[in-house]
Amino acid sequence: MSAVLITGASGFIGRALAGAMSARHDVVGMSRSDPGLDSPWIRGDFGSVDDLRRLDDNPIDVVIHLGAVTGGCLERDGMLVNVEGTRCLMRYLMDRGCQKFVMASSIAAVGLQNTSFRPDRLPIPDDHPCLDRDGYGFSKYMMEEVTKYYHRQNPGIDVVNLRLSSVCPDERIRAPMEPGPLPEWGLGMITIMACSDAVGAFTMAAEAPYKPGVRTMNAAGPKAWVAAPVAEILGNWWGRDVDLSHFEKTGHEYDSVFDVSCIETEIGFVAEKTPGTGQKPA
Repeated sequence: MSAVLITGASGFIGRALAGAMSARHDVVGMSRSDPGLDSPWIRGDFGSVDDLRRLDDNPIDVVIHLGAVTGGCLERDGMLVNVEGTRCLMRYLMDRGCQKFVMASSIAAVGLQNTSFRPDRLPIPDDHPCLDRDGYGFSKYMMEEVTKYYHRQNPGIDVVNLRLSSVCPDERIRAPMEPGPLPEWGLGMITIMACSDAVGAFTMAAEAPYKPGVRTMNAAGPKAWVAAPVAEILGNWWGRDVDLSHFEKTGHEYDSVFDVSCIETEIGFVAEKTPGTGQKPA
């Protein structure tokens, strides 16, 4: 059993994760509003040193950092909360001796929000560079860079940055996308996980054996959330601006647009709920 801090505990992933993990771990949540859970909770802002000190009496072996401002945020808010707030949280926890950090990054770190985005390669690898031009994705990428900076200071820490896909409540999952015009956040609309699978990914990352270093992994399902072959969807969006050959191979027509081989190899995670597994669309 470990002592686990979950930031963003009042969010829908945070509440589900805290509830699931509290059966096997000593969980304390931190958020600005009461998550309404049976486990201990600290009201506070992870970017405030004074608020973090309210955690002083709680042992913390592992942090799962879900707290953030999310897609569509102002550039300033993204930098203050997702970057500087994360820096503040990590510094406090490292100074307390915490060595395991599981961080909620985002597939948006590559820059998918903007309709001008074109990936360097497909499926999109875990280390795809940040091409964001709108602020949110850049703030998540810079959060990842903060973790690398602190690992250079403290090579003993174990950091897992999960580039999380779009997450839906299990009972209200979006209908698979049909071919059509390219919308903003297009790749996010075809890269979806159920909340229960997101809980599984964070739990497995937190419970994985200690491994010093910084690992960044795409956390997405193995299949794209589409009603037509991926090559048809992406070809309709981008023509031949990108190489679609992977999705034109037999057996790969509906693969995720994000490479998820690393997260399976490193922590054993494979999302269970995919299109066609009995999910009720929203």
